[in-house]
Amino acid sequence: MQTRTIGDVQVSTIGLGGMPMSIEGRPDEQRSVATIHAALEAGVTLIDTADAYHRDADEVGHNESLIARAVAGFGGDTSDVLIATKGGHLRPGDGSWTLNGSPEYLKAACDASLKRLGVEAIGLYQFHRPDPTVPYAESVGAIRDLLDAGKIRFAGVSNADPDQIRLANEILGGRLVSVQNQFSPAFRSSEPELELCAELGIAFLPWSPLGGISRAGDLGSRFTVFTDVAQAHGVSPQQVSLAWTLAKAPVVIPIPGSSRPETIRDSVGAVDLKLSAEELARLDSTG
Repeated sequence: MQTRTIGDVQVSTIGLGGMPMSIEGRPDEQRSVATIHAALEAGVTLIDTADAYHRDADEVGHNESLIARAVAGFGGDTSDVLIATKGGHLRPGDGSWTLNGSPEYLKAACDASLKRLGVEAIGLYQFHRPDPTVPYAESVGAIRDLLDAGKIRFAGVSNADPDQIRLANEILGGRLVSVQNQFSPAFRSSEPELELCAELGIAFLPWSPLGGISRAGDLGSRFTVFTDVAQAHGVSPQQVSLAWTLAKAPVVIPIPGSSRPETIRDSVGAVDLKLSAEELARLDSTG
């Protein structure tokens, strides 16, 4: 497995997104654990989760607990696995998503995530999504306090625009290590944030890099040039999409969501797929 950098640690060039294993339509736990173990066996050392990745109101942190159990039961060396989680997004249990970016809430959410993950310090803690009712500086200030207290090893933000990224890095004293924004063939409006992260040397973690849970399977039919390039290489359009994303900048570390062992194995193959400049230009032109 090739690696890229978050903070001062090396992680796998492709990570694993845990959300599909815990929200609506999730598989049984046995298949989810098999998926996480397949990722670990393939060399994945970055697993992304959040306390809001759950379905019912009484199971907050379902995905965090699932990942913690699966990693603990892997049987191999997992000392280099970085588990990234997030706080500030909530699911009341009716299918909706709400926000709470208050410092008090974020600090309490971090404490709860610490317990579920069973660690002394969370590897990477990210402010999940800006809350328009709370000044962004106050929310990020809570993340800074958690970092200073040693409750989190690294700090990141998610769903942030360029001004918020700069402000977060300033508030964190230059210690912002990652930005997690949506980016895929179907969603390219985070290109300015990706470019800023490349300029600042901050890891950019594209979420839903294949278009989301319900659309990843038909990526090739929606973007036929990805299918054309895939056929030329004898791989899947999804693998081409991840390789295209990786080629954007050395700071890019996609975190495709998966709930089946075969899909994460396919995603990992993107690290070895070399696309020509002409192919990348063709893929870029589809946006």
